[in-house]
Amino acid sequence: MDIAKANGIELAWESFGNTNGEVVLLIAGLGTQMIRWTAPFCAHLVALGYRVVRFDNRDAGYSTHLDAYPAVNFGALAAALGAGERPEVPYTLYDMAADAIGLMDALGIAQAHIVGRSMGGMIAQIMASEHASRVLSLTSIMSSTGNPALPQAAPDAMAMMMQPMPDPSFDRAGFLSRSSAFARRIAGSGYPFDEEAHRALASEELSRAYDPAGTGRQIAAVGVTGDRRARLSAVTAPTLVIHGNDDPLFLPDCGRDTAASIPEAELLLIAGMGHDLPVGVWQQIAGKIDSVARRAAPA
Repeated sequence: MDIAKANGIELAWESFGNTNGEVVLLIAGLGTQMIRWTAPFCAHLVALGYRVVRFDNRDAGYSTHLDAYPAVNFGALAAALGAGERPEVPYTLYDMAADAIGLMDALGIAQAHIVGRSMGGMIAQIMASEHASRVLSLTSIMSSTGNPALPQAAPDAMAMMMQPMPDPSFDRAGFLSRSSAFARRIAGSGYPFDEEAHRALASEELSRAYDPAGTGRQIAAVGVTGDRRARLSAVTAPTLVIHGNDDPLFLPDCGRDTAASIPEAELLLIAGMGHDLPVGVWQQIAGKIDSVARRAAPA
């Protein structure tokens, strides 16, 4: 792992594969770290000839945490957004997209194939709309457009996500049990849920960093960024939208809306996949990322 200065902060990053290959930049989701893009998943892309770069978003992992800001008041945030106001927040998803561009600058990467999951998919979409010359292709996974008319998440899944977790400093076992229960709820019905693997990954994330206040700031960034469909209509990069038809957080209509908002986007709905990337879809998804990347104009 290395640290790069980007957009006025520090980002932790890792690279896999031939440094001369075209770059696939992987962007993590809300409150998660780059290791959610597991090394075995990255290996599928490396085997296809790519250099794979993953990194921790701001307020996650070993990247800069903006601890100087007060904790987000979610009640006030929701009230302001519900009233059509734009509350002041530490940053937006546009800032996080600028982070990723800054990382590319720091690593000397002129253009890349951008792949994001969940919140990372939103960041990837913004990169494609606002920094078109840097994006060779776009793959948006289990994400959305910010369209307020889309169906909301399953209430029980949202309640589990927003409920305060046990403090792992005092109750690590309780934290991991709750984390596993949530992961199982959003995993979908088509693939076996590997609780042992999830606990190992969640434990590794705890060892790297634990910052619920940072996750709160990311939630605020998602909330204020709003509807991006008008900007997505200008995306010119070849685009792939991947979504699970069992996703209880971003329902399948969110994936359909994303694909409908981007000219000539390809939509892949995966039966039985929820809001996760089970081992059983890794090879398929890597192959589809490769297919959309091959549609891009040469770097």
